[in-house]
Amino acid sequence: MRAFFVRTGGRLAEPVEGRPSARAWLAVTSVALGAFIIVTTEFIPVGLLPPIANGLHVSLGLAGLMVVVPGLSAAVSAPLILAGARQFDRRKLILSLGGLVAVSNAVASVAPDFGVMLAGRVLLGIAIAGFWTVVTPVGPKLVGERAGTRAIAFITAGVSAGTVIGLPAGHALGALVGWRLTFATAAGIGLLIVTVQALLLPGIRADGHTRLRDLGAVFRIPLARTGLIAAAVVFVGQFAASTYITPLLTQHARMSSGAVTGLFFGYGIAGIIGTLIGGRVVARSRVGTFAGASTGVGACLIILPVLGTAHAAVGVVIVAWGLIWGLIPLAAQVWMLRSDPQAQEAVSAANVCNLQLSIAAGSALGGLLVDSAGLAVVYTTGGAIALASAVFALIAGGRSQPPAAAEASPQAAPASRRLPQNPAATREKS
Repeated sequence: MRAFFVRTGGRLAEPVEGRPSARAWLAVTSVALGAFIIVTTEFIPVGLLPPIANGLHVSLGLAGLMVVVPGLSAAVSAPLILAGARQFDRRKLILSLGGLVAVSNAVASVAPDFGVMLAGRVLLGIAIAGFWTVVTPVGPKLVGERAGTRAIAFITAGVSAGTVIGLPAGHALGALVGWRLTFATAAGIGLLIVTVQALLLPGIRADGHTRLRDLGAVFRIPLARTGLIAAAVVFVGQFAASTYITPLLTQHARMSSGAVTGLFFGYGIAGIIGTLIGGRVVARSRVGTFAGASTGVGACLIILPVLGTAHAAVGVVIVAWGLIWGLIPLAAQVWMLRSDPQAQEAVSAANVCNLQLSIAAGSALGGLLVDSAGLAVVYTTGGAIALASAVFALIAGGRSQPPAAAEASPQAAPASRRLPQNPAATREKS
């Protein structure tokens, strides 16, 4: 059994064996809270796009850069963090990234112009890259291998909570106190979470074996390569549309602010349900699940602008969109993790770069279309792109899947399709 260690007081503690302590689970909870505030901060502008655009005197399309810039920053930062943080204590890294999120929100709350706002969003992108590249895998190191999967799922639940609570709460709070105080509130919550993490997290030893060249090796694995392409395409379609969901509902569908907030909650809760029920579905067929969900998302996006001011129908489609979208990140994650179980941090870094670039590209595409052609074209285009992803996944995904035996046993895969083994991990096995 592999032993996981934490560093306390400058010494290696005993490996985590058997039933993890309550304090260990509290430490995992603090990391999940970090995921929550990062996702909340990422999506605050989506719920407040029109008032921020008006306040900083920019168009809706230009305001969409608040979603584009963090994606670009994360894509650039992920490989640098992967290489630079090889030996960096994960506790210090988590606290540093949490501090960056707080600073990002603080800068946004006082930004005198749009340039300063984007500078704050660059800091958020660095935090996103660090969290998803090297922070998410710390769960098993805190509670041990046996409870490791539950720990990772718990940390990932912070993402769903950020989607469910962050977007609607940001929209509602912005309507009450304005977008600047909303960002300031997020900065205060971020500092509180960092304080909790400083009290609960032990020192966490880095694996120290992943190198920058391992990132390039991920792209040479056929299964990983097709997964990256399929995910990139559907994320472009999704975020071309979802970045502009608030103006679609308030301007095109003419819904009230309260109704929009309620729909955001419905969308997020449906997304959690989709993720929860998706585990068994993805286990049966990740490619089939991914393709089916991409088809559903594409259909929802194309239908939405056609419904006009039919509020009940719009609400049903929004909730269905959230439910179906909840399957896609899960299917994409499993697809990537199955592509090379031997190099999780390298696979995670490649996935971060890919998805964040796709989010940036989608938001940028939506911004160009909303200013030049209107909201209806944004959603029709996003839907068509999601459908294209489904077609690609069905055609290319099946061809790149390894034989079942090879997939079940990573060691049985050809050496040319695996990244270098971790010598330290081998020595720790007992």
